[in-house]
Amino acid sequence: MDREMAHVALLHYAAPPVIGGVETVLKYQARELVRLGYQVRVIAGRGAPFDPQVVFIQEPWVDSRATDLAPVQRALNQGQIPPNFTTWVDRVARRLHEHLQGGDVLIAHNVVTMNKNLVLTAALRRLVDDGLPLIAWAHDFAHLDPVYAGQWHPGYPWDLLREPWPGVPYVVISGHRRRLVVERLGWPPERLHVIPPGVDPAELLRLAPEVRALVADLALWEADLVLVTPARITRRKNLPFALRIMEALRAFYPRPVLLITGPPGPHNPANQAYLAELLRLREDLGLTDVVHFLYQRGTAEQPFLVPEDMVAQLYLVADGLLFPSLREGFGLPILEAGLLRVPIFASNIPPLRETGGADIVTFDPQGDPADAARRIASTLQALPAARLRRRVLAHYRWDRLVQERVVPLIEAVLHRQAGSTRPNASGIIPRGT
Repeated sequence: MDREMAHVALLHYAAPPVIGGVETVLKYQARELVRLGYQVRVIAGRGAPFDPQVVFIQEPWVDSRATDLAPVQRALNQGQIPPNFTTWVDRVARRLHEHLQGGDVLIAHNVVTMNKNLVLTAALRRLVDDGLPLIAWAHDFAHLDPVYAGQWHPGYPWDLLREPWPGVPYVVISGHRRRLVVERLGWPPERLHVIPPGVDPAELLRLAPEVRALVADLALWEADLVLVTPARITRRKNLPFALRIMEALRAFYPRPVLLITGPPGPHNPANQAYLAELLRLREDLGLTDVVHFLYQRGTAEQPFLVPEDMVAQLYLVADGLLFPSLREGFGLPILEAGLLRVPIFASNIPPLRETGGADIVTFDPQGDPADAARRIASTLQALPAARLRRRVLAHYRWDRLVQERVVPLIEAVLHRQAGSTRPNASGIIPRGT
């Protein structure tokens, strides 16, 4: 399967900028699939184009509040099948067929398990029976929600929501929801794939483009620990000790990272030589991919000077502040990190004790780097917020969820379809035939 040539359609009653959990999931799925090379279209009853690389198709009959379908839906909610139900199913099925031309697989969000638009559900089932490859993404189940109890009725079309469709994989958003479907609806557990919603850290933190680029270039979300030292490169900042702490932290974290934000101090020409010493020490300790002097991200003619607003955002990217100075007059980074709820690991010297009090973790800046590393690791491992942060980054980032869990499901559906010579509902002969 040539991933660049695959066309994926996403279907829901509404799309961004409509505000809602399902709409948010749809947005990130679309963006990540495009990033991975898929061609993506979104079909929704409400919404607007939200990404220049995602085709947006507004189809009023897909809306949960479709005006034309409202009388039909009201009758269905009361347990009555109106005489024009089949006519409307035919019309919506034809319209969907048009919108899906050229598509390879459809991901339908909630349409297969919710009764918001039963004409749409029935039309979609007709296309699936004709060969449309479908993934049913079930955020909610009408038959599990007592709010809709008065709208449950026996027989067709209500049974379309109660029973799993033949050959269609279902996605549920939590293990708890999966257990409920198995226990209360009697579905086979193997029909239900658990894929939770996620977050985009860069977007949630509103990171500026240059910070996003840094995060991507250094793969910071994939690191096991990120510390930041907002300091100029001068001897009193005790940066060799910071490097040796990072060496010792490898005993606790396979891939720790330290970001040193400042340039060489401007008032002493010897600071350039000091930077050269630090770079040699970094190489000797095997920390080239661990310790990053951001000053070096520029050129010899134009070194990179990290602006204050970027430093503020690096605090948000980091798991902690590492501040190993031998001497300080005050220690402003302690205040900055504290305001941003970033754990602080700092030298046990009077100005920093005065600033941070008992709310920072201190170490002897001339002591054993391994001891400082143990304090850092034990503190972070004991902090629930720090542990949760790591778990979110490891398991709930949208880029990882889509690449590691959504894409394999899409590819499995496409592979199964490629084994058939039957045209799908879009009129396409499956690939590989």
